[in-house]
Amino acid sequence: MFEWLRARVLRSMRVPLAPTPPLGAPDSVRIFRAGDNHYKLRVLGWIIGQFGAALALGISLYLSWHFVGAVRTAQNVSAFAVESSAQKTPATINPAPPATPPVQSAPPAPAPPSAKQRKRDKNIDLVNQVARTAPWIVLLVEIAEVGAVLFFLAQLPVTFALVRLDFELHWYIVTDRSLRIRTGVLRLQEATMSFANIQQVTVTQGPVQRLLGLADVRVQSAGGGGSDEHKPGTDTSLHTGVFHGVANATEIRDLILHRLRQFRATGLGDPDDHPSPVGGVPSPGFDSSPALSAGTDTLTAARELLHEATSLRREISAGTPL
Repeated sequence: MFEWLRARVLRSMRVPLAPTPPLGAPDSVRIFRAGDNHYKLRVLGWIIGQFGAALALGISLYLSWHFVGAVRTAQNVSAFAVESSAQKTPATINPAPPATPPVQSAPPAPAPPSAKQRKRDKNIDLVNQVARTAPWIVLLVEIAEVGAVLFFLAQLPVTFALVRLDFELHWYIVTDRSLRIRTGVLRLQEATMSFANIQQVTVTQGPVQRLLGLADVRVQSAGGGGSDEHKPGTDTSLHTGVFHGVANATEIRDLILHRLRQFRATGLGDPDDHPSPVGGVPSPGFDSSPALSAGTDTLTAARELLHEATSLRREISAGTPL
């Protein structure tokens, strides 16, 4: 079921399941994914969010049911009062002579109502006004209650599928010349960084990630100093790539640093002149003898020049005529 839903969603949103590898040798492509515990952490966050939404929905349903019950009670009381007044017939009573009322003392003045009583009376007046002037509001509230419950139930499989797809569509690709990070489902983000611009590779790990055996690998490129503005809602910037929630952060960091050193050793102009190792193992046909021979010749010439300069200084110090 999930496979069918994933295929339909990706096809409708025109999102390729796998990204195209960045520039580099085909045999040097290494693909990394987020750890399984990262997915479990995302599912836990989804569960907490749905529990909060269910709690808020329950509170709103309780308040709306209480309001609807009060309005219906007011409507029934009003209808009963109207019916009673219509059925009552006035009786003919001979007026009796008014009796002289006894002299009584004045009753004490009633105490002013409290703030809680005034608020309750205000709510009762509001309910009575709604019951008299707008009885259709009760029907509207009941329809909204049913719609909210149905919407909550319908979004459960959709949001869970989005969490699963967001985890599966996190791709981290490293070649011998660059790396590419692709994330997102609704908002697809794909960043490519060349080894020519990478300046720093760090591993960060929070307490929860440490508990789950996860970490983040942050790759900083040129121009990504402290003044760089970050994108809202993310911990990445225009000059920072992040491998989120990976279980092999040390391996990824060492691989990037190893290939970065090889890239700079071959020279920025012709990185393909010397095949770079894949995963730290030299590729077939990798020969570094020209570079070694060039370095040896330079060292030999420097030693000869130093020897000649030393001999010349000794002759001058001894007073030997030139």
